[in-house]
Parts: sequence; C-alpha cells; structure tokens
Amino acid sequence: MNGYDEDDAFEGAARAASAPSQGLSLSQRAMGMRAAAPAPYLDGLNPAQRQAVEALDGPVLMLAGAGTGKTKALTARIAHLLVTGRAQPNEILAVTFTNKAAREMKERVGRLLGQSVEGVPWLGTFHAICVKLLRRHAELAGLKSNFTILDTDDQIRLMKQLIIAGQMDEKRWPARQLAGIIDGWKNRALTPARVPSAEAGAFNNRGSELYAAYQERLRALNACDFGDLLLHMVSIFQAHPDILAQYQRRFRYILVDEYQDTNVAQYLWLRLLAQAHRNICCVGDDDQSIYGWRGAEVGNILRFEKDFPGAVVVRLEQNYRSTEHILAAASGLIAANAGRLGKTLWTDSTGGEKVRLIGHWDGEEEARWIGEEVEALQRGTRGQDPVGLDDQAILVRASHQMRAFEDRFLTIGLPYRVIGGPRFYERLEIRDAMAYFRLSVSPEDDLAFERVVNTPKRGLGDKAQQVIQTTARAEGVGLLEGARIVLAEGRITGKGAGQLRAFVEGIDRWHRAIGQGVSHIEIAEQILEESGYTAMWQADKTPEAPGRLENLKELVKALEQFENLQGFLEHVSLIMENEQEEATEKVSIMTLHAAKGLEFPAVFLPGWEDGLFPSQRSMDESGLKGVEEERRLAYVGITRAEKVCTISFAGNRRVYGQWQSALPSRFIDELPGDHVEVLTPPGLYGGGFGAAGGAGFGGGFGGGFGGSSGIEDRAMKADVYNSPGWKRLQDRAGQRGMGQPRESRHPVIDLTAVSAFTLGDRVFHKKFGYGAVIGIEGDKLSVDFEKAGEKKIVAGFVVPADEVDDLPF
Repeated sequence: MNGYDEDDAFEGAARAASAPSQGLSLSQRAMGMRAAAPAPYLDGLNPAQRQAVEALDGPVLMLAGAGTGKTKALTARIAHLLVTGRAQPNEILAVTFTNKAAREMKERVGRLLGQSVEGVPWLGTFHAICVKLLRRHAELAGLKSNFTILDTDDQIRLMKQLIIAGQMDEKRWPARQLAGIIDGWKNRALTPARVPSAEAGAFNNRGSELYAAYQERLRALNACDFGDLLLHMVSIFQAHPDILAQYQRRFRYILVDEYQDTNVAQYLWLRLLAQAHRNICCVGDDDQSIYGWRGAEVGNILRFEKDFPGAVVVRLEQNYRSTEHILAAASGLIAANAGRLGKTLWTDSTGGEKVRLIGHWDGEEEARWIGEEVEALQRGTRGQDPVGLDDQAILVRASHQMRAFEDRFLTIGLPYRVIGGPRFYERLEIRDAMAYFRLSVSPEDDLAFERVVNTPKRGLGDKAQQVIQTTARAEGVGLLEGARIVLAEGRITGKGAGQLRAFVEGIDRWHRAIGQGVSHIEIAEQILEESGYTAMWQADKTPEAPGRLENLKELVKALEQFENLQGFLEHVSLIMENEQEEATEKVSIMTLHAAKGLEFPAVFLPGWEDGLFPSQRSMDESGLKGVEEERRLAYVGITRAEKVCTISFAGNRRVYGQWQSALPSRFIDELPGDHVEVLTPPGLYGGGFGAAGGAGFGGGFGGGFGGSSGIEDRAMKADVYNSPGWKRLQDRAGQRGMGQPRESRHPVIDLTAVSAFTLGDRVFHKKFGYGAVIGIEGDKLSVDFEKAGEKKIVAGFVVPADEVDDLPF
C-alpha cells in the first residue's frame, strides 16, 4: 500500500509498541525532528482543539458540540501522530460511521501534510475495517475468505424461508420482524447461545432457535450480514487472545468519530483493542445521540471516564457555524435533558436573526407559508442577502410530513429534492445485475442463485426450482452444485434443461475469468450480455425499460473506480447510496435523522407538535429516555441552521388520511424567549374555538397563535365565524375566561390556567362529536368521545354539548 509492506510494518509496529520512546528508530526520530519546526496543521486551532490534538498519551474524550470543528481537530491529531513519529500510518486505527466521513478525513489529512495518505490503511468505517479483518480470519468464524455480505432484502428472504420451514404463519410472524429482533441481538454482541433467557422466547417462543438456524444457514451459504461483521470479530478477539494481542500491538493509536452513536458490539470491539495501550481518542457529542432506535447507546460516551480512568476530557464549545441566537436557543432546549455531560455552545460572532416561531391552522397552510418563505429567501426580499435553494432545507420528524411540501412545491414549480428516497443500488435491474456478479464471484451464494436462475425466463418454473433445492439439500451442497447434479441425472428435461445448462456453464465461465485476472469491467459486460439480461430489457416495451438499460450502463461505468469485482460488491454492500451531482439548485427535504452532520444557511423545522415531535411512539415505548432522545433530535435540527432557523407547528394535521388536532410541542416552551421571535399573527385560536393562552413559552411573550391571515380568511366554513351563534359562543367564552383579546394571544397553551370545564362535563368537537371530560390539565382536556375514543384536546376546541344548537355546523 503505497510503499508499505504490511507484514513488515506489522512487526515494526509490534516492536515500537513495546519500546520506550527514547528507543525510536532512526526514521521515527527523523520524523520527530521535523515536528520541532512550526507545524502548519496546528495553525488556526483554538486552545481546546489544540489541547485535544496534543494530548497523545492515554485515553482522551473530545466532547465536541455541533459546529465546533471536531473534524478539524480529529484530522489534525492524525497529522500530529504521523509528523511527530509517534505512529507509522498503518499503526493508526481511525473509525467513522460513513464512507463520506472517512473520505473527508483522508482528504483533510492529505491537505494538512501536503501528500497523499492512502498509505493509512486502517482509516474507514466500522464495517469496512471489520470486513478487512474478517477476511483474514474467516475460518475462525466458519467462513471462507470470499464470503458474501447479504443486504437487507436477501436477509428477509432467507428468514422467510426459515419461518416457513419451521411451519410458522409468515403473515402472523413476518420475516422483517424477526430480522429486527436478530439485528438487535447482534448490535448487543449476543450470539444465539448468549441470548438472555428472558428474551429467548421472542417471536412466538422461537426467536433464539430461528437465530441459531439463521446463523447456520449463513455459514452454509458462505455469507454474513452487517451485524455479523462486528459480532464475528468480537467473538474472535474474545476466543483467541493471541490474535487480539497482535492487533493491540499493531494499532498503537485508536481514534473514533461519532462515539455517541456506537452500539454495544462496536463498544466492545473498541475496548478490546484499546485494553493494552489505552491510547484511544473518542470524539462525540452526547447531545447529538439520536440513533437509539437502531442500537446506539448514549451510555457509551456518558461512562467514558469510568471505562478509562484518568481520561482527559476536552470540551469543544466554540461554534463556527451558527448565530448567537440559534446557539442560545439550542443550548436552552438541551439543558432540559438530565442525562448529559454538559457543555454550552458559544460564538465570537454577534447579531443575526432570532429563531423564528410561527403557528398555522393546518399542515397545508404550513407548507404554503414555508414555500413562500423559501422563495422570499431565494430572492432576498426579506431584507437579507439572497439564499440559494441549495442552501435551504426542510427537516421533518416523520417522512409522512414530506407529502404536503412535495404537493405544494410541485404546484408552485419550486425545485426540490427528497433526501433518502429510492437509491440507485436498490432498483430492480441493479439488484438483478448485482446478483449475477455475486454468484460469479462466490458460486456458493444460493440467494443470488435463486434471484437470477429464472431471470430472464429460462423455462424453470417453481416445480423445476424445487427439484434443484430438494436435490441440493439431500446432497448437502449449494444450489449451483445441485443444478449440476439435476442435469447429470436428467431430473429436468426439455427446453428448461438446456437453458439451465447454459446458465450453469455461464457462471462457471465467469468465475474462471475472475480467477484468471480478466478485466472486471469486461467480465461485467459479458455477464449482462451472455446471460440475456440486457436483451430482456431491450425487448421490453414498457416505458421504464430505456431507463433500466441506462442504469445498467451506469452500473458498468461505476466499476471503473475499483480494482476488481469483489471490491465493488463490497463497496456497494457497505454504502448503498447513489451520489450523483445535480446541476439544478433545489431546496432539500429530509428527515431530522438524515440531516445529522449537515448544515444549511436556512433551515425550516415544521411539525413541532406533541405526538409528532416528540414522537408519541418514542414516548410510549421509552418514556423519559425517549423524550430525551427526541429533545436531542430537536437540538440537532436547530444546530443545522447557520443564519436562519424557523420552527413551525399546526393546530390540525392530516396523518395517513385522517385529520388530527394537535398541541404545540413541549419543546417550544423550553426555548429561551429572549432568543425567539414569534411571527404568528392573531387568528388560529383567536378566531377559532378560543384556546386560552398563557404566559408559557419559557420567559413568556406575546404573539398570535394562528395562520398567517387568521382562521376567518380560510375557505373552510368561512361563514361560520361570522354567525350569531359563533359570536355568542365567543362572548360566553370571554365571560368564563376561556378567551382573550386577539392582540394579547400567546402562541402556546398555559397549563397553569383554570379550565372552564369540570370532570364529567358533556362536550362537543366538530370532528370527533360528543364526549365526556375525563381529565383536566390546565386548558388541556382528556375527552372520552362516543365514537372516536379518548383524545387529548385543547379546551378551546370543544364547546359545552348544550350549546351545539347555537353553532351553524
């Protein structure tokens, strides 16, 4: 690797790891002497960053807030290790969570050193590094070195086969649910034998049994899934101390990015490697731990000092991204979390806009208003410099929120992109082509065989394929070998036999070509042509066919960046993303989770309503822990904004076709009022059923709670709000203290207010009908509706049942 012999370098690392610093080699001392000269990579670092870079001995926790330059500090630390001679390139283990982050880190280190750093072989993602390790020690996990990495689709299909073989109802016990359970166990480094007895009864009391069968099937296929990459290496390190000791000597310095996102398996893998020298530097932010739902354990970073006694903790708090108002709002919000190490973001820059808050009547009104604001920012008509569409983002809590924005933007012709939509490598034609490539590289890949044996059609129906599978199981061989036996014994005849023979011979021919070093691009073209797959789409007359053929050409073009077919397959398995550049400027729409690590001059955060954000599901499943993770997600959303941050909420929202009334998110009241500007004109509740506003909202300030022009101006039953019955109702509400003059309305509900209703009162809601009050919390009522069941409703949205006749509904 760029002049390094890995085995020789390994031995050198072992010697250097055990030698005192005075006994460095001549080359290492020469590198150290260069470090005595001014180090340009240290220029521009603030005191905290420099401390984190220069603290090379022992464990270090770099607690880095959003926008505080953690990547700059991390890459400077790698450069410092190399320039001072503390480590050779292959003695540094640097792990990240994404290939994009790994590439950026390599590029930055290269710029700092003024040279390529491709010779740093152990800089990459957890999965990429573990693939590399596992291929060296595959036999210890019961695999061959050319094992296949299954994607989610293949995992599901394999588990479905096991469920059916176990005579379980797949509709009642879906394979996707089993996949989630097993993935959770693997994230916690639990092998089938180690699954706790309390959990072994999952999935109809057969969870651990199916897990064991799944692992055996993977070994028979010479395959593993993503969870296995970490699980196998942890198991190998635990069972083979000699191998662990080798890698402990090799990796003299360990650096970990986004440590707050690590799961148990990743945590154990890192701890095992760092036990000997303890030179581990973890970079992360406990306030940005938002992936608990996929196994991330915020406790890993919270207990770092306990795991590594004597650790140096460096807090990076100076923010280089956002305005002081945005940082103050984010800091005020996250301070409500109890489970955090604590830090406060600050910036040298002053001024800037306050965080903007606006309420709307419904989700469609919210989308309309945001569309207008996006265009106003683009034109610069708000009194600020124009903000291009590429510099604006709409970050939603749930994907179903995107529909309203897509509909609105299509209507007004506003270009947009949805981040996280269908990916290039997940398209039908690409998955089929990849299955051909996989089978050619690893003929034992039965899942790939099943996918393409009759694609294109080869006259091999379900019965013929069942004969192949039965024969393979009886003989204890893979499906490709089973097909050979079936052909030799004449169990399949006619046209199907000839087509199957051509298919088997094709796989053998392509596999030999790979072994003989034929160009992988040439092999890929041969596979697509000789298999008949390209011809199948050329003969297809559907409108999608030309696009599929173009995608296949793009697939072959993508191979040019790789040395061989196996490397390409591994790359696709690890990232599964299409990163084509788009020329047209577009506003981005994505979920808050997808926005992690990104930044935009202008950010819109819609849907801040209780039940939506924080998510009701998260609160129900995880209680206070769930609320704290949701609050961290809100913090992440606010800190994506550089100059303009707008939070919005709606009084009503259509969710999966059903209208639901909503309360403003509890997070809104946690924002510091001095740093928030309320844009809501009077009208939403003032012109509606008159919700009682209160001081609320942190320090308390005024502002309307409504749509941009008031509920009276809406097309929905506009005549209702001018009727005698409506005015009489408002007069009565005012006498009870339910209403306030519109100019003094507040944007949130005052939970300290005294409700005009009492327990047992009969009430009416224009959507849910009649019901009885069963709970009261300020102006928030729990109502048991006759047809809709129990709902939580703002008092202003219901009226006494005996006054319904006065209303013209």
